[in-house]
Amino acid sequence: MSVRDSSNKNQVIECFQTKFSTWTPITNKSLNKQLFQERVSLITHWFNLWTDKQRKEFLLTILQNCSHSQLTFVKGCFSEKISEKIPVAKVDFCTVLPRFISLYIFSFLNPMDLCAAAQVNWPWKFLTEQDCLWRPKCIRFGWFLPYDPSDNEYGAWKRHYIACVATLDWLTPRETAAIYGTLNEPKSENEGQEERQRERYLRKIIWGRLALHKRELFKVRPPWMTGTCCSTVLKSRCQPQLSQTVKDRIELSAALEKQLVLASLEALPKKKNVSGSHSYPVLSNKHYHRADQKYGSFSHSVQTSLVLISSRIPAYEMVVDSVKTGVIPLVYEYTGLTLESLLLLVEKVLDGRKVQSIGIFSDGDSREINLLQGYTIGIENVLTPEVRDFWEKLGSCVATQEEGGHIDIFIPLAASEAGTKVLSHLSQLTGTMFSSPTGIATGSYQHILSDWLGQQQGASPPSIYFCDHKLQTWHSFTEFLEETLKSVRKQLRPHFKELQRNISGKIIGQFMFDSLNLANVLANQETAQVLADGLIELSKEKSENPLEYLSDFLLKKSSNKNKEFDGDFISTKCDATTLRFLTKVKERKLQMDLAEKRTKIAGELLKSERKYIQMLEIVRDVYVTPMKAALASNRAILSSTDIQIIFSDILCVLDLNKHFLDELTKRLQEWGPAQCLGEIFTKFGLQLKTYTNFFNNYPVVLKTIEKCREMIPAFRAFLKRQDKTIVTRMMSLQELLLYPSRRFEEYLNLLYGLRLHTPSEHGDREDLTTAIKQIKRYIGYINQLKQNVNRKDQLSDVERSICGCPTLSEGNRFLIRVQDVAQLFCCNEEDCFSLRLYEHIHDLSLFLFSDALLVSHRTVTHTPFERTTRTTYQFLAIAALHRLLIEDIPDSKYIKNAFILQGQKRQWICSTENEDKCVWLSVLQSAIRSSIEKYDWT
Repeated sequence: MSVRDSSNKNQVIECFQTKFSTWTPITNKSLNKQLFQERVSLITHWFNLWTDKQRKEFLLTILQNCSHSQLTFVKGCFSEKISEKIPVAKVDFCTVLPRFISLYIFSFLNPMDLCAAAQVNWPWKFLTEQDCLWRPKCIRFGWFLPYDPSDNEYGAWKRHYIACVATLDWLTPRETAAIYGTLNEPKSENEGQEERQRERYLRKIIWGRLALHKRELFKVRPPWMTGTCCSTVLKSRCQPQLSQTVKDRIELSAALEKQLVLASLEALPKKKNVSGSHSYPVLSNKHYHRADQKYGSFSHSVQTSLVLISSRIPAYEMVVDSVKTGVIPLVYEYTGLTLESLLLLVEKVLDGRKVQSIGIFSDGDSREINLLQGYTIGIENVLTPEVRDFWEKLGSCVATQEEGGHIDIFIPLAASEAGTKVLSHLSQLTGTMFSSPTGIATGSYQHILSDWLGQQQGASPPSIYFCDHKLQTWHSFTEFLEETLKSVRKQLRPHFKELQRNISGKIIGQFMFDSLNLANVLANQETAQVLADGLIELSKEKSENPLEYLSDFLLKKSSNKNKEFDGDFISTKCDATTLRFLTKVKERKLQMDLAEKRTKIAGELLKSERKYIQMLEIVRDVYVTPMKAALASNRAILSSTDIQIIFSDILCVLDLNKHFLDELTKRLQEWGPAQCLGEIFTKFGLQLKTYTNFFNNYPVVLKTIEKCREMIPAFRAFLKRQDKTIVTRMMSLQELLLYPSRRFEEYLNLLYGLRLHTPSEHGDREDLTTAIKQIKRYIGYINQLKQNVNRKDQLSDVERSICGCPTLSEGNRFLIRVQDVAQLFCCNEEDCFSLRLYEHIHDLSLFLFSDALLVSHRTVTHTPFERTTRTTYQFLAIAALHRLLIEDIPDSKYIKNAFILQGQKRQWICSTENEDKCVWLSVLQSAIRSSIEKYDWT
């Protein structure tokens, strides 16, 4: 070999060993494989560095260049080799999905399917036996665990469900025949009559037990079923196929009824070969049914809606006004109702019909529903028997879920976990879909406009019941109304709380006082006499049932009294004698009726006077006597002077009325149709000086009581022991002193009644008219005293409200009117009135009194974080009315409702904010004229 040949061979070998070369050896297989592996690793390295888009383009290019056989090979690799590593079509979802999603999927299965799913594998068995799946199924039928499961125990509710279902005895016809006999056995001669008697007795027992268990049977029935009718005629057209949940309810209902039938049969004495050919078919056709029966349909479709609106909603009248036509509004009182009474209102409005949806517009928050006072429904009490029964019956008034029925609660329950749980429990109890706002929108009641949980496709729940523009108007006012109500509640809550306690105490005291004495029985002599006669007759007869005999005796007495003078006089000849006789009879009956009514009024006068004397005697016995005894034993509670100031006048009033009561008692003991009472009242009217002294000193008495109560601890402790007790009928000393002023109104009403039923020719007519005039005149005097006291209180309030105000309680001064005005300043006084310009410089308040005009500077300040305002007044001046001049400023395009007040030293240019100028000026001018006349007269 030459040198040249050897060099060529070495070059070829070097070319074969070159890495990353584009040249591919074909003849040398080993070198070809080595070079192919190197290039595959290089392409793989590049593939790892590419982006996702580049990788997809590369794969697409490679696959497009492949032949049909190569593409088939790729498909086989994916279907065989890759599927072995990643079994996409055979993954157990319970091991991949989160547990709560798996439980949600299993919640749609019925009990039978759950038991079948538990046999698949251990993960399915663990999930399908969870209490969250079986608890709602047990609670729906009223089955509750008798104990609380421990934390590590699961499957307790499933075992309880199976145990409850197993106790529902369902016998096949063969088992029934084996226990109770066959249907076609020969009968004896008297067996037919015995069988009918047995059947009547059996039906009586069955119907009695069905009536007792009506509520339990109603709970397990679907909402569209009745308690007694066959279910084959009750099915909506919108429900072509029953859901499994409804079928389970029907099966359990039938099982319960059949168990009741069998229990009734067992209650009868056993007898061999007794045929049940008549009883069983009748009961089965009428009372229970199969789950797979075909049902009828309603005669009309459910389209109406009902909305419940609470009176606690601010401006609920506007909400009622925004209800759409075709929607039934039901406004219910927030206080004083119970869940049962609210349900009765709903049933009365619906009158047996079903509605497509029910809306509940009430107060509450994201955790609970403030439906009624004392009935706040939350997660803690939603499963209590009373609340559960209310929602179940309310859900039965709505169409089924398959028909699109739903209940909308206008409270943002969907904004919290607790509220969502409440909605979930309600849906499980009723089988109806509940929707609620998610509470995304902020502001007072603005959550109604936010998204709704469980919202139907199409219209939102607010647009189903209300007109949008009217509801928007209500929304714009609710924030102001809520803040106003909060302020009012804050200010009035202490007052109403004390008022409620006082009223309840007075009611209890009145009830106990009336129950513990015999005044009513002694006052009604007729009733006492009839009872005495009845007891005498009862002692003579010696009846076995004394109460029944006494009631019959009293009924006979009352019927005999009612039949007196009620006979009809029928005459065939209507001559003059008969007419005179009938006229006399009617006149006599009319006189007797008038006499009877006068007797009742006189009895009421005596009865009320005794009660009035008792109230005055309470003051004497409970307050005066112990304090005088303490004063005599050198342990004085009050001094003799204070006791004399407080109680001397009321004791004189007591003596006067005791004398008046004695005269009334004597007159009524000799009562007759011709008896008179006006003379007694006339004499009583001449002795009213005692009452005049009491009413004149009444303000002094109250001030003395308050002063002694503040300064003397013994008197304060004494009042604390004696006030508002049973002896005082749960009233205080100040409240007992109110009775004299109220008694004259009662006198006047009784005198009017006496005169109404007193004939014109009666001798008492004139005296009654005189007495009425006296009492009316004295009532006017009392009203004048009240008005004077109120005027003094008004002056005191004005003095306290105006900073720097002088003493206003002078002479007979009283407040007439308060007017808010704006003080103006004239910029160009030289021009005429129509061209003058005015500047608003201050806000004033004018207090018009009977003899003076007080001018004050008014300032309105806002409270931080609230909309409430506070008004303060600063004293500026006071002007006597007889020296005050008024000048009117005509209206122009620059000013309206303006006038000038000219005093002795200064003037004020004022303007009212509205059209009160005419009224204010007329009242002011009238007061000025009265003041000038009074000043000239003095």
